Amino acid sequence: MDHQQHPPGNLSLLLGFIIAIGPVSVDMYLPAFSLIGQQFGPSLPQLTLAAYFFGFAAGQMAQGLLSDRMGRKLPLAGGLLLYTAASLGCAIAPNGATLCLFRALAAFGAAASIVVPRAMVRDCADGTKAATLMSGVMQVMSIAPVIAPVLGSLVLLVAGWRMIFVVAALYGLAGLVLLYRYLPETLPPERRLTTSIRATLRLYGEIIVEPGFLSNALIGAFGMCALFAYLAGAPTVFMGEYHNPPWAFGLMLAVLGTASIGFFRINTFLVQKFGAPRVIDYGIAVWGAAATALLLQSWVPALGAVSVFAALLLFGLGYSFIPSNAQVGALSRHRGHAGTATALMSTLQYCASGVAGALVGQFANGTARPMASIMVICALAAAAAAAYLRPRATAAI
Repeated sequence: MDHQQHPPGNLSLLLGFIIAIGPVSVDMYLPAFSLIGQQFGPSLPQLTLAAYFFGFAAGQMAQGLLSDRMGRKLPLAGGLLLYTAASLGCAIAPNGATLCLFRALAAFGAAASIVVPRAMVRDCADGTKAATLMSGVMQVMSIAPVIAPVLGSLVLLVAGWRMIFVVAALYGLAGLVLLYRYLPETLPPERRLTTSIRATLRLYGEIIVEPGFLSNALIGAFGMCALFAYLAGAPTVFMGEYHNPPWAFGLMLAVLGTASIGFFRINTFLVQKFGAPRVIDYGIAVWGAAATALLLQSWVPALGAVSVFAALLLFGLGYSFIPSNAQVGALSRHRGHAGTATALMSTLQYCASGVAGALVGQFANGTARPMASIMVICALAAAAAAAYLRPRATAAI
């Protein structure tokens, strides 16, 4: 079977469900931030988020290496199993330190749910076809941010915040079942890496200095940094500054998630019409405008929560043009080691996200200023990467 020419028809659905473990793990417990803070301390929620990001980053390198050497299915199964077990650990954590530890372990396992599906897309397609397939995966995944915060809010009403992690474990178990029964192996033995660990580490060095990878990886990393600055800061703004109850905050996240489904569809249309690089530029411009508007209105709190929501909605539109397109651009020259390259890219992304979450928690002042400032800085940095690094990648072709 020619995997690149004939990807399975249900691949987008299956991979989208598995990649959604990421937003499920984050969005479902955001409405519980205030309750977790009351039990373990006001800064603990942001610390658990940062622990998750750093655990995710640490898991990328190992998962990418394993998936290129052992095939895609076995590392993904091991990661999902660890995620499921660690999520149950979060549910019974007796203190904040233990909760952070289990969140990091869950993220280490969940890293496979990001690295492996993205590499599987690269196994099956390239160029515009890969961008279209990845956009389809993101459309399926984008359903999770709609359902997860509402589900988390409902669980809070009937069973408390610990049960949220039990539900997360059940999601991981469902992913294992789907993987075992339906997901194909897309990396045949003859295409797997057989080099030594030392040679593979050298490969990481070769990948990161390749201009096409570096430019797109940095754009994707700055985009993730902005996204998770918003996720870390939004609970404080909506439930703290504007005193919205957890269920209302969960509903707001669901609306933003619903909008993102349409945004990813717009991205698919624009990519087919203009190509991924130009669409990335559009996304950075929209994201920068939204972040600037958010920063300006943070100095006029009387504008209210609606103005914050509108700015975040506009940011969601711009951000939806970044992940799948930057991913395809970064992997375009790395088909033979897509898992390794994906792991390196995701490591950069989640390290940046961990820093963003920690900074938002460190500088939290009850307003949108910390998260908005980080989002603006990230937009400027992404624009610089597109302006100065992408021409080098084009010239090297």
